Amino acid sequence: MSDASWAKLMVLVDGSTACVKISGRANFTSSVDFKTLINELHQNGSNCFILDLTDCVLMDSTFLGVLAGFAVKMSGGNGYGKGGRIELFNPNTRITDILESLGVLHLFHITKTPSVKMDTTRAFKSESVNATKQEVTRTCLEAHKTLMDLNPENVARFKDVTQFMAEDLKKMKSGS
Repeated sequence: MSDASWAKLMVLVDGSTACVKISGRANFTSSVDFKTLINELHQNGSNCFILDLTDCVLMDSTFLGVLAGFAVKMSGGNGYGKGGRIELFNPNTRITDILESLGVLHLFHITKTPSVKMDTTRAFKSESVNATKQEVTRTCLEAHKTLMDLNPENVARFKDVTQFMAEDLKKMKSGS
């Protein structure tokens, strides 16, 4: 698979604030790397996340489900509680429209000006975790279940795909 098929992640940590620049296509192929990255940053004390989406072309439902799940986990359920915050800096209309149609836009603060001035010369490229097919499938399944839990209207959208992924994951685990 070429590098053009998934997002490139650049990271900068400044105190409790983590800025993650997402470039390219934020889709299921990069969702495991993103999930691993943000969970590690959060475990290491980051509670304010600025996601720079200036160069992010699109986010698919898996990536958005991972992002929404993290927002819920970090905030305790309402997007901003318990000291956590996720700021989406400069998302394109396509991304905000998808967030709105999935019923999860309220979990994020959308801005055209970042709340924190960060020295981007200190940013570093995030390394890939080289996820297995099973890890990617599990992440896709969890992401879509999250979207269905957050908005009942998503059940009709993702019912069949989650059923397929659950069956596929079961086959992978049994070795058939």
